[in-house]
Amino acid sequence: MSMQKGSNTAVPAQSVRVVLSWRSGAGIPDADGSALLLVNGKVRNDSDFVFYNQPNHPGGAVRYEGKNNSGGTVTDTLWVNLAGMDGPVERVLLAASADGGTFGRVPELSVRVLDAANNAEVARFDAPGATSETAFILGELYKRNGAWKFRAVGQGYDSGLSGLARDFGISVDDDPAPAAPPPAPQQQYQAPPPPPIPPQPYQAPPVAPPAPQYQAPQAPPAPPAPQYQAPQAPPAPQYQAPQAPPAPQYQAPQAPQAPPYQAPPAAPYQAPPAAPQPPPGQPGQPVRLSKITLTKQAPSVSLTKSGASRGALKVNLNWSVRGQAPRKGLFGRRQSALPDLDLDLCALWELQDGDAGIVHPINNRFGSFNGPPYVLLDRDDRSGAAAEGENLTINLDHASKIKRILIFANIYDGADSFTGLDAVATLFPLQGPPIEMHLDECTVTSTAAAVALIENINGEMVVRREARYIVRVDGKSNQQLMDEAYGWGLQWVSAPPKQ
Repeated sequence: MSMQKGSNTAVPAQSVRVVLSWRSGAGIPDADGSALLLVNGKVRNDSDFVFYNQPNHPGGAVRYEGKNNSGGTVTDTLWVNLAGMDGPVERVLLAASADGGTFGRVPELSVRVLDAANNAEVARFDAPGATSETAFILGELYKRNGAWKFRAVGQGYDSGLSGLARDFGISVDDDPAPAAPPPAPQQQYQAPPPPPIPPQPYQAPPVAPPAPQYQAPQAPPAPPAPQYQAPQAPPAPQYQAPQAPPAPQYQAPQAPQAPPYQAPPAAPYQAPPAAPQPPPGQPGQPVRLSKITLTKQAPSVSLTKSGASRGALKVNLNWSVRGQAPRKGLFGRRQSALPDLDLDLCALWELQDGDAGIVHPINNRFGSFNGPPYVLLDRDDRSGAAAEGENLTINLDHASKIKRILIFANIYDGADSFTGLDAVATLFPLQGPPIEMHLDECTVTSTAAAVALIENINGEMVVRREARYIVRVDGKSNQQLMDEAYGWGLQWVSAPPKQ
């Protein structure tokens, strides 16, 4: 029975699977589940955000397990170890984000909490009334008095997963660059105004001078009579007193010179203490939310144009037995349904110089990362002990030497066909968004599935979704059949079975 918004219920389980589900169809957006681990209402750092681009929490308490499509119902699953949760974490938010539309176009959206030990349903909440929301907090697992509970929340966001993540302290690198301020208006030169002309006082026009009058000439004056001057006596000599000799000047004795100053020896330099390191698992870069999904309608993408044409390109796959919970890693930990299932991750490669071959576990053909063929398989995980399973890594720093690489999966033992398996292949470039493609359309008896073809087209590295299943032929290996399907032209001989 579905819970009401705001209600809560006890979760009597050591670990749970949180299953987001909806009905798929033409024009219906995809959805992705995620979890945020909160302390005092915020994440401690970006690693407390678990989702498709960051599938494992460093503490191991939460894991994103991926999607499954069964009969038109899509599920996206998170695994939460409540008994092993980090001590300070008191809440785990369970969220969903829409990819390519709004939740108003996603029918039958719900979240279920299942006991991981027996798949018994502990809680269910059907998200009601979605319209323009692009992200939802569907529910939360929270600790109260030492026991875990589930609360149905149903809070929507119009700002997508990035807006939801920022609200709880996640740094997201998908923000657009701030707009540049408008340029300052260019100032035009203006000449200063002329100084004001002071007012001039009124001056009357000059008056004509009067006509000259006749004057009779005057007799010159008589010279003055000579005056008597008595002779002047010479000046008396001035008395000058003799000058006394200068008095001796007192000179104080000179103090002895102080010894030259010597600074005390400097103490040995000690560097300031280093800044505290971030807690384990904290990423050095903001969380990247973007991804590229390849479909039948949009089957290819340019690595070069998406900024992912250098460094290591990691290839992996989440796969599941149809109708069961997905498994983490391509050929990772085995579960009871197919305990002896042995799948191999393989690659046919061809270089620009005409050299060609295959990378696969048989005869230890693991390839090389730094030398030809620039494709490396890290292991043959037959026991399921490796948490990440088998991984292919392609060195895109040598992309100019690569002509094409075909990535495919081969069922070596334990199953008769891919018809019972669903998978999501993901390519993780060093830069740029992950590239995702679903492989859930096998309708023939096939034990070999082509995943993706990477080609160098006039210097541009392009990835194309294949999702092509090869029908088995007696007397030929899956590797040979894949070669013939794509025209590689290798010479094949029988090989001994894997030991």
